[in-house]
Amino acid sequence: MDLERSSAMSAATKNAAHGSADLAALAEIVERFAGKRIALFGDFVADEFQYGDISRVSREAPVLILRHRETRVVPGGGANAANNLAALGANVSPVTVVGEDSVGDALVKQFRENGVDASGIIRAKNWNTPTKTRFLAGWTHTVAQQVLRVDREPGCVPSDSTLAKVAAKLQSKLRTADGLAISDYGFGVASPSAVGKAVRAGKRKLPVTLDARYSLQAYAGSGITAATPNEAELEALHHTTIGRNLTELEKRGLTTLKKMALQSLLVTRGKDGMALFEHGRKGATLIPVHGSDQAVDVTGAGDTVLAAYTLALACGAKPFDAAHIANIAGGLVVMKRGTAVVTRGELLAAIRGEVSGSAA
Repeated sequence: MDLERSSAMSAATKNAAHGSADLAALAEIVERFAGKRIALFGDFVADEFQYGDISRVSREAPVLILRHRETRVVPGGGANAANNLAALGANVSPVTVVGEDSVGDALVKQFRENGVDASGIIRAKNWNTPTKTRFLAGWTHTVAQQVLRVDREPGCVPSDSTLAKVAAKLQSKLRTADGLAISDYGFGVASPSAVGKAVRAGKRKLPVTLDARYSLQAYAGSGITAATPNEAELEALHHTTIGRNLTELEKRGLTTLKKMALQSLLVTRGKDGMALFEHGRKGATLIPVHGSDQAVDVTGAGDTVLAAYTLALACGAKPFDAAHIANIAGGLVVMKRGTAVVTRGELLAAIRGEVSGSAA
């Protein structure tokens, strides 16, 4: 595809490009998600939502006073990726560290209640579970809006002894896994050395996918087969700006693919969809955004993409088909508020809806 010319594609041409995937084949792949064994290695984050009603403006300062109504803690970061894997039908085995704190308790409890194997979750003393607290305010009968976010970070990486336990858990889980997904948010649980050691210890070739916020290329040589960065992360990696410059996108994508010796690189681009780079192929395959380009909430969308892409590859899908499945899943989840998941049923319904629409 001529990348310069593609930036001027009409809406009809974009829809045709999206339809170039065999939607019936995509549905068959998603059907095979059920029961696939996926190990999820990385940083668990607690997404805490504090809901309140606006009561008045404070006399102390020009700020809103919220009357607290509800507190919810949901899986975020790698925990959200694990949650999405479970919702898509996988038998997911999370391997991570959480603190001996209330939010750590809440995360472990939720996974156990959902039937997820929590034996790979290590509880660490003197370490805090990373927590993102969002304060949402609204009037009665109105949609709450986020007014403030407070992040509480551990301040240090887990101890060497804790990381050794995690590494041992990872090697154990990979013995029976059909795939490995790594969610590195920079809190020190995941590392290239731990991944490389675990992958080399395995006797089977598995799809190993990576979503790393800060250290993508540090994983080169560790056995990673695919990565799913967003465009901003690719820009930061190469100290560049891509924007509408598709030539720059192609250059940086192909460079990253080669340096990391990947089979595929899937770059998420928000309202501009995705760009897929594959080993042995020149240029990028551009995939228009699925559904509306007016997202309701992009919180955790990258976790959904990682989960769907990993599961599709674990089912034997080619990167092209796996990318289209991940694109549809991502398009569904950004229409939900807060940290959310896409279920296998929702994904199948969306794909089959397009099959019916294309046949009409």
